[in-house]
Amino acid sequence: MATSTAPQPVKLSLPLEYQQTLFQELRSEDEVVILARGLGLMRLVTNLLHSYDAAGNNLIVIVGAEDRENGWIGESLAEHAAISAAPKARGLTVVNTDTQNVGAREKMYAGGGIFSITSRILVVDLLTSLLDPATITGLVVLHADRIVATSLEAFILRVYRQKNKTGFLKAFSDNPDPFTIGFSPLSTMMRNLFLKKASLWPRFHVSVASSLEGKKKAEVIELEVPMTEYMTDIQNAIMECVEVSIHELKKGNSGLEMDDWNLDSALMKNFDTMVRRQLEPNWHRISWKTRQIVNDLTVLRSLLNNVLTYDAVSFLQLLDTIHAAHSPPPGSTRQTQSPWLFLDAAQAIFDTARRRVYSASPKSISQNENIDALRPVLEELPKWKILAEVLEEIDRDLYFAPPSRDDSNGSILIMCSNVDTCRQIRDYVQIMHVKPKKEDENAEVDPEEAHKPSAIFMMRRRLRNYLKWKRQFAQVNSNLFAENQKAINSATDARLAQNSRGGKAPSNKRRRVRGGGNAGMAMGRTETGSIAQFFEKPSEVADLMAEIQITEEEARQKEDIIGDPLDDMEDYFQLYEMQDLVVVHAYDGDQDEHVLEEVKPRYIIMYEPDAAFIRRVEVYRSSHNDRNVKVFFLYYGGSVEEQRYLSSVRREKDAFTKLIKERASMSIVMTVDPHGIEDPEEAFLRTVNTRIAGGGRLAATAQPPRVVVDVREFRSSLPSLLHGRSIVIVPCMLTVGDYILTPNICVERKSINDLISSFKDGRLFSQAETMFQHYKNPMLLIEFDQNKSFTLEPFADLSGNLSSISASNVSSDLQSKLVLLTLAFPKLRIIWSSSPYQTAEIFEALKTHEDEPDPIAAVQAGLDKDMKVEDQAFNREPQDMLAIAPGVTPQNIKNIVLETENIREVANMTTEELDPLVGKISARAIHGFFNRNVMDEDD
Repeated sequence: MATSTAPQPVKLSLPLEYQQTLFQELRSEDEVVILARGLGLMRLVTNLLHSYDAAGNNLIVIVGAEDRENGWIGESLAEHAAISAAPKARGLTVVNTDTQNVGAREKMYAGGGIFSITSRILVVDLLTSLLDPATITGLVVLHADRIVATSLEAFILRVYRQKNKTGFLKAFSDNPDPFTIGFSPLSTMMRNLFLKKASLWPRFHVSVASSLEGKKKAEVIELEVPMTEYMTDIQNAIMECVEVSIHELKKGNSGLEMDDWNLDSALMKNFDTMVRRQLEPNWHRISWKTRQIVNDLTVLRSLLNNVLTYDAVSFLQLLDTIHAAHSPPPGSTRQTQSPWLFLDAAQAIFDTARRRVYSASPKSISQNENIDALRPVLEELPKWKILAEVLEEIDRDLYFAPPSRDDSNGSILIMCSNVDTCRQIRDYVQIMHVKPKKEDENAEVDPEEAHKPSAIFMMRRRLRNYLKWKRQFAQVNSNLFAENQKAINSATDARLAQNSRGGKAPSNKRRRVRGGGNAGMAMGRTETGSIAQFFEKPSEVADLMAEIQITEEEARQKEDIIGDPLDDMEDYFQLYEMQDLVVVHAYDGDQDEHVLEEVKPRYIIMYEPDAAFIRRVEVYRSSHNDRNVKVFFLYYGGSVEEQRYLSSVRREKDAFTKLIKERASMSIVMTVDPHGIEDPEEAFLRTVNTRIAGGGRLAATAQPPRVVVDVREFRSSLPSLLHGRSIVIVPCMLTVGDYILTPNICVERKSINDLISSFKDGRLFSQAETMFQHYKNPMLLIEFDQNKSFTLEPFADLSGNLSSISASNVSSDLQSKLVLLTLAFPKLRIIWSSSPYQTAEIFEALKTHEDEPDPIAAVQAGLDKDMKVEDQAFNREPQDMLAIAPGVTPQNIKNIVLETENIREVANMTTEELDPLVGKISARAIHGFFNRNVMDEDD
């Protein structure tokens, strides 16, 4: 495949100066581009790919692209090709497990073009030379911040650079934070990417600032929305719980680096990950309280956001759910509630949240009225009224001062954080101007109140749904409480009987009962000090339902939905004009650029702050001279929302500042190879082959060490680490084992999660039996995560009694199952590895003084004698699924695979059709398995 030379004269869609400068820079040299989020990274990538696509005779591979990005790139390349009328442009070809087989992929690679290939398929194709690295014109790497030393993408880049020294390599990222973590992080990342130049483009870059701050700036109006008193109280109480939880973590784990464990850092999105990463190496040693606090931090930090985005009723329902989830399970005789539920601040959270929904102090009390009766409050979110005022202001502007005609559609775009908030805004906008009818029709109406928007109908509907849900929830809770109380009573009776037999008088302490005696009466504390669950009285629920009964106005707002035959559709249906549309959309990363280009809004309401979207609006406005944009920016003043926005901007600026300083002082190691890649064969020949007796000289026919690896193992990082040790990796579709080290050594690799699932379905016993049939030294490798605890304690229940294990009564204990495995296979060797790094060392040691494995023999192991190696071209995943079905055996599965196309065809076959393939008994078993549910329904 020919290598691209000079830039081609193609039409690009890069109107801004910094985009054009960066494009020319990328065309001239290899580098990693770190661009501030929101500055149009995908637009730059698509234009770069189009420049190579229009030239033709190129083979470009995209690494690390997600499905949504593949869709974006494919559409953009098609649009570019249509606009520029490039006859040689072929567009994007996506290669994944759902598309082409081996033969089709080889033909496509030979024809050239732009390919987006999943990492697992790409690394196998490169190692098997199905895709010759030397024929690749260049690689485009997305999400360069995810390329770590053990990643599959780093493995791909290493293989590519070893066999292709002239092809280009360009990496992109819009997340600068990972490039600033660790010791010399930028140089480490660049070493993983096999690049020597980093191009940094923050928002404060001179070229970026001049492009976005010119004459075509968007008009931005900031609206600081004050929180209600209740919302402020809840936020302060949650912050207090977070602060106390962090203090307890510090007190219980004094040996860790905890400088970043503070209230400001707790507002970061990755704070939970940061805390867990530091605690996971010692997770089996920390106390139950510490583990619970770590989980509680996630809940509390989500509540900080929920109190600002959820309406009052939904937030109260969320609190009820959290309280139930953190209560002791039925039958538990010990206190397992979260520590934060014992704080006074937690009491304030629940009480204040309830007062936002209903109150026990009515405005006016007559003599015949119950003083303790509950009255609905239904506090509305402050942003709702501000949103309504903004929409009214836009209507006034359009009516009294219509803007000059431009290329905008005149529509209104409302952006928010998630789909739930979109649904909430949609419901409010539809009903905000509907007013409840006054009971006294002759009463005077305040003109200001008459035009003031309200969400009373929406809040009433949600309160009715909440009360219905709470009634069902109370029934479930009472049943669980009865079971729990029964278990406590039985345990107490047993202790009393034991004490009586021992001659000791029972203690006169009161038994712990969750919820206390007045749990259903009012919100309070249990005898243990935690918050008791609150359930309204039936009379209170009846009073509330009477207060919020459906009115005529509300009934008209929700008419019955009936089927429409769509007769005479043109007479009754038509498309809305774009200037009449209000589009509500959730922030969706780079896809927001498509939204702006398609909707072409004149007014944008940012219901919640997002720094990246602000930059996208700047780029959108600066890129179009004929489109005017007016932006309304809403945020809660003095809230966590404001702090998160400001801290995210500050962190990004600090990250770019660190990167600029490190790049200025970073040293470049010059090597003989311009790319710093050493040929593995030369490295092997320069070392002493200790596998040869004496170790003093090399044999003339010596070969580099190799390992046969199952293609499904490329999900892990072990093949990459073995390749980094100058071991040749031979990917094959293996039936027996995962790694074939020598003709006699077969290794079945299990991660902890895979080990647990293998014991549950019994797969590990059959795998061990198969390995003993074909190899002299089968081994089981139990591999732990590098950054997690090297012990089975977090994954197993150590309360099991090993002396009581039998074949008929197997404990759920993981260690017990390992004992049963060793008893069943005494000669099975078990390798314990703390990380993939240690596994690579162990494999290298096991291969010492041993012969190299034969890939063909490894593939043939486990197959029938008359089955050819070429039969392995069939997809193994459907075969693995089919092998689980009753009646399918290793002997008859070959006939099924050869005579049928897929599992669906097998499932629809009758017993008579299956009989010639598998026999009568197996045919009945297979047919009964796939038709069991149908037979049960017929019965």
